[in-house]
Amino acid sequence: MRFTIFQDSRVGDRDGNEDRVGYTYSRDVLLMVVCDGMGGHAQGEVAAEIAVTEITRRFQHEARNKLRKPADFLVSAIQSAHRAIVSHAVEQNMLECPRTTCVAAIVQNGSAYWAHAGDSRLYVVRDGRLAGATQDHSRVQQMVDSGEITAEMAARHPDRNKIFSCLGGVVPPQISVAREFELRSGDTIILSTDGFWANIPATLMAPMLRKQTVVELMPGMMDEAHRRANGESDNISVVAMTWENQDDAKVADTQMLGEEQFTSSTNTTQTLDDGKPPADDVTEEDIERAIAEIQDAIRKVPR
Repeated sequence: MRFTIFQDSRVGDRDGNEDRVGYTYSRDVLLMVVCDGMGGHAQGEVAAEIAVTEITRRFQHEARNKLRKPADFLVSAIQSAHRAIVSHAVEQNMLECPRTTCVAAIVQNGSAYWAHAGDSRLYVVRDGRLAGATQDHSRVQQMVDSGEITAEMAARHPDRNKIFSCLGGVVPPQISVAREFELRSGDTIILSTDGFWANIPATLMAPMLRKQTVVELMPGMMDEAHRRANGESDNISVVAMTWENQDDAKVADTQMLGEEQFTSSTNTTQTLDDGKPPADDVTEEDIERAIAEIQDAIRKVPR
């Protein structure tokens, strides 16, 4: 595979960074993932950390050659990350689970697949125009879909940050999965948290990608997202990849990697196992029991 990739995560005007991002690839498969820890709940950054680490570990275990069903893998990995977050909350005797949004993408055999829960977004830009995008799991997006408000109104709506799907909640996440998207040379896939997309519309960014590479363009776009937030910037995180001409010898080819070798980059603090199989998966019964324990602990708190 030949591609150009960019990754960065900035604090913005917050006290800390609750976003976690990363990518990892082998000779034949690329994974990109972005998670935004939810600040209205305890340890959002921990939820995001667990999610990125768990999804990456599962990828490195299952994608030693190629993934048999990339879309199914994304759903399974996101569900596994949700279970890992709930298990962490039980182990730490937390009264509330940490929560995070998640968007993840796979590139394999010249096609892209993606899935998400919450309002972290994915855009596909082709020839200076938006060719694909996720739809937020939010009340405001529902209002846009029903025609109650316009997309322009949604960007300023007071409830724009209220979402109905996330990892770590009492209810399992609603996960939306896109159909296979066949890539063309020059296509760019952008994953980001709301600290970025809320201030940088795709209509602004897409035409500029015809003149600049993702590596050249994205740092300035992140600066602009921070500036437009007027001192109230959320964490700003982006992973962006351009699918290059697969015959262009000027672009590095992943075939130079050895078999079962992975290259990774994340802003997580945990050390990845580079393909080591994850611990035994948590069952649905385990999850239901864990949630019941959390709810029982909440009821016992004096009011």
